[in-house]
Amino acid sequence: VQLQASGGGVVQAGGSLRLSCAVSGRTGRNLFMAWFRQPPGKEREFVARAGPTAYYADYADSVKGRATISRDVAKNTWYLQMNNLVPEDTADYYCAAKERYGTEYNYWGQGTLVTVSS
Repeated sequence: VQLQASGGGVVQAGGSLRLSCAVSGRTGRNLFMAWFRQPPGKEREFVARAGPTAYYADYADSVKGRATISRDVAKNTWYLQMNNLVPEDTADYYCAAKERYGTEYNYWGQGTLVTVSS
């Protein structure tokens, strides 16, 4: 399984971005997906996660109400929609996947940088 994250950029506070995570490889498998981020000089932190159908989703308190994780089955792509961005959202964003509930995320995409200017 390979993950390719994209969609980062520079946005003003209050703006929106949609990050994408294209999944390739053994795409027939149902994957549990997540987004993490690493702010400058800080440790990586959880942002959002979802089950294979995206029906179940869970969000970090810092983004709850502003973020939505979703998937496009036809495009084999997952998304993280972020609204009402604040400077504290500035970070490298990573998508991650795993094949079984309760295990560690073992597939990772490269980071895509989101910079929110005040």
